Amino acid sequence: MPSRTASLPPGVRAYVIGDVHGRADLLAECRARVLADVAARPIAQPLTITLGDYIDRGPDSSRVIELLSQWPDQAPLLALRGNHEEMLLNFLHDPGTLDAWRRLGAVETLHSYGVPLGAVMRGEGFDEARQQLLARMPAAHVVFLEQTGASVALGDYFFCHAGVRPGVALKAQSPTDLLWIRNEFLDSLADFGAVVVHGHTPVAEPDVRRNRINIDTGAYATGRLTCLVLETDKAWLL
Repeated sequence: MPSRTASLPPGVRAYVIGDVHGRADLLAECRARVLADVAARPIAQPLTITLGDYIDRGPDSSRVIELLSQWPDQAPLLALRGNHEEMLLNFLHDPGTLDAWRRLGAVETLHSYGVPLGAVMRGEGFDEARQQLLARMPAAHVVFLEQTGASVALGDYFFCHAGVRPGVALKAQSPTDLLWIRNEFLDSLADFGAVVVHGHTPVAEPDVRRNRINIDTGAYATGRLTCLVLETDKAWLL
């Protein structure tokens, strides 16, 4: 991956990880590679940024959240929220939202926490499933998810889960767009005011464009979890 005109401040190296979707095995391997890279090439401010969608679809969402909530200090974690984490948090407050969430991977997440699924599979027992999840989900996992942010700006880059709405200043973006937007963002050739690094929409290979970089390589289906490394004006894949 060639050097870019966008850059990070001197002394900062960002390890940016795409959508994990329940693949704890791939996340553990990625974490080991990040830590090995930091040890081999020390820098003043190493930082790990995860772009959301930690849960659903893959087999081990609970383990993914455990790994993230105990991320090592050698490369401190800045965890952003994806639309799937938003759906889980909504469900913890309103069991009626499970009807929509279960079409997008809730069953795998509930199973990873040991929640019985018989009634849920029939479209029933949503309140009971909520109570079961609250009883089985470690409090630290809930705290971790509640503390995830929608976006972060660093140097000439802007990090979020899904993308941004063209024509709207980065500081004025709505949380809904940051977590859910697709075509209006993906099809835009506009200068967003920073290079947007995002996931949300799976691609076969990291998609590097003038105005954005997509690193969601469909880990739950492909077995490929992408980690983009940014340092000064350079960018490469770990």
